[in-house]
Amino acid sequence: MGKAAADSAHSEIGTPDQVAEFMHTTTAALAQDRYLSRGIPYIKHGRRVLYRWADVHAYLEANTVNPGAA
Repeated sequence: MGKAAADSAHSEIGTPDQVAEFMHTTTAALAQDRYLSRGIPYIKHGRRVLYRWADVHAYLEANTVNPGAA
């Protein structure tokens, strides 16, 4: 895999710290969601937890509330 491909793949994946900062929440809240089998889909790589940014954005889109929308 070339450097450009590796950089592209790296930018598609976020750590719990990065996702928590992006969503204005805590890593503990993300961990609780994982424990309760809810929230954003995640990847386990050994002991490490990773999130696909596409999954983060899809989760936000699916949980967007539009008041007054029919």
